[in-house]
Amino acid sequence: MFNKVITNQTKTMVLLMLVFTVIVLLFSGLVYFSIVNFSHQRFYELLKIRTATIIQIEKSKGHLDLPENYILSNLNDEELPMEKDYVFAVPTDSNFKKISQEVHIPDYFFKNVLKKGEDNYNDKEFYYIGQSFKYDDKDYIAIASAKNHYVIYYLGFLKRTLLTCIVLSLFFSMIFSFYLSKTLFKPILKITGKVKEISSENLHLRLERQPDNKELNELVDTFNGMLNRIETSFETQNHLIGNVSHELRTPLTSIMGEADVALSISRTPEEYKETLEIILDEAEKLDRKIKALLMIAQTGFDGKIQKMDKVRMDQLLWDVIETLRKIDSRNNIYLDISMLPDNPKKLKVQGNEQLLHLAVANIISNGCKYSNFQQVKVSLGATDADVYIIVKDNGIGIPQSEMNKIYDPFFRASNTNNYEGYGIGLPLARNIVRMHHGELIVTSNENQGTTVQMRFPNFYSTQKETM
Repeated sequence: MFNKVITNQTKTMVLLMLVFTVIVLLFSGLVYFSIVNFSHQRFYELLKIRTATIIQIEKSKGHLDLPENYILSNLNDEELPMEKDYVFAVPTDSNFKKISQEVHIPDYFFKNVLKKGEDNYNDKEFYYIGQSFKYDDKDYIAIASAKNHYVIYYLGFLKRTLLTCIVLSLFFSMIFSFYLSKTLFKPILKITGKVKEISSENLHLRLERQPDNKELNELVDTFNGMLNRIETSFETQNHLIGNVSHELRTPLTSIMGEADVALSISRTPEEYKETLEIILDEAEKLDRKIKALLMIAQTGFDGKIQKMDKVRMDQLLWDVIETLRKIDSRNNIYLDISMLPDNPKKLKVQGNEQLLHLAVANIISNGCKYSNFQQVKVSLGATDADVYIIVKDNGIGIPQSEMNKIYDPFFRASNTNNYEGYGIGLPLARNIVRMHHGELIVTSNENQGTTVQMRFPNFYSTQKETM
């Protein structure tokens, strides 16, 4: 229950605070223990210098006859805090217990000094360093000791300073973590708010790309692609519902009317034959319209089930042109290859060859038909990322007032009454182009011709986006 309440923004903020706190604690500990270690080493070095000085002073004397425990007087005015200096003659039996009890230094310290020539020791308050030396063939031990005020006082100040810094760091890390998490999630919250605005009534809205945010832009592009497919599906569905009654009712009315008239009175065999021919013709029209509706529905709804392969667009165009010429020898098509790239790999797209063939054939066929079989120029070109097919005719064109309806299934421009067709070629082609993550742009002027540009991302740019 608690995990459901905590948002990802809060989790991110807490995680950043924890990471920042751990880093601050690690560095604070490193600083503290480094300074403590340095202070210990530095203080031992000072004591070592004092011990060397003691030995030099003692050796400089003309006669050295020390008892087994001899505390020196001050060597100079610059003493270390609470300094005590000792010079001991090593007992003949090497037993330091008596000396140890008097000066409160463990006896093993003396033994280590004799064994190693030098040793150090501290009891958390006083620091000791001892060195052994010979004088007149007799062994002596010189010891310098003092209280390390730096550790006691200055490190206490360091502790308080570090604790204050840690508290302040935690406070500022909380502010920084809050600001950073808010900044990180702001684009996501913005996208979420924009997504909430999108509904079936305004599917034309799209998410905006975020500057310098590759990962988020991939999400935006994916979501916009999904919106394109959904919009296509909704448009197709709405157009189907809006047009199916009209387009299917006309041939059905003709069929029922002819059948009703034929059954109303007895007729001659020739009249029955004529009626049946009319019924057959209207039934064929009905069949073609149903097939067209199914084709549009398939490209609008079930595009993702189509098998996608690598398709060479130049080969596809040659095949389309050859097919259209076989269907009608009047089709006059000129293929412009002046914009072909040097690298033929740039002409490959990832797509379904049959659907691409259908889309391109519909566009070129319309150009031929509506230009009264004048020459239609088809240009093929490519950039590093996209493949372009441009179909230009000099036909009847499309009135500007009707350009907003050209993708409506079964819509036919007001100047096409003398041309056969059902008005499905362009919406069908656009659906297919959208399925292939491409773009279809139509520009036209009445009595001046129409230009249709189809853009497809090439195979290699598509693969990079999916990686």
